[in-house]
Amino acid sequence: MKTTIYMVRHAESPFEFGQERTRGLSEEGFIAAKRVAQFFETIKIDHIASSSYTRAKQTVQYIAEQKSLDIFDYEGLIERPIKGLDYKASWDVLEEAIRRSFADKDFSLKGGESTRKAQERSIPIIESFLEKREGESIVIGTHGNIMTIIMNYYDTAYGFDFWKSTSKPDIYKLTFDRNQLELVERIWIQ
Repeated sequence: MKTTIYMVRHAESPFEFGQERTRGLSEEGFIAAKRVAQFFETIKIDHIASSSYTRAKQTVQYIAEQKSLDIFDYEGLIERPIKGLDYKASWDVLEEAIRRSFADKDFSLKGGESTRKAQERSIPIIESFLEKREGESIVIGTHGNIMTIIMNYYDTAYGFDFWKSTSKPDIYKLTFDRNQLELVERIWIQ
């Protein structure tokens, strides 16, 4: 029996240093989240999960309302901090660290989390869905880096270049046969 996981990368959210957990969507982000929900209008969804970060939950909130489903928060699905939260670094340094983290799964900047550590906390959640919700359709409110890290676990073709190509918001439909990833489709939101 096939299980479908829709990875919904959060919509636009203005960066605020130190507000990683609580920063929400911008006005444009809320408009985009409504467009995401429109895509799901005719699709049966059985379960909605999300990172516990506000911007991820807000991106799937309209889907939850439309389907009369609760959003279940999972701390293990939060964005991967490539650096410690008190460590300031330029975007160029962060981007290079992310690139390196897919080549060396044990690499991170000071106080950060490696790809391997992020997989160790997130993959058991995905595996639990694949086992306990086999045959269902699941929406996950997520972030670009952790989404790529999860996909990378099942297929190493998903790495830095894939991460760079994603947008906010973005939807990837992952089709599994048991715990084997069979197909990934990008859903374009206009």
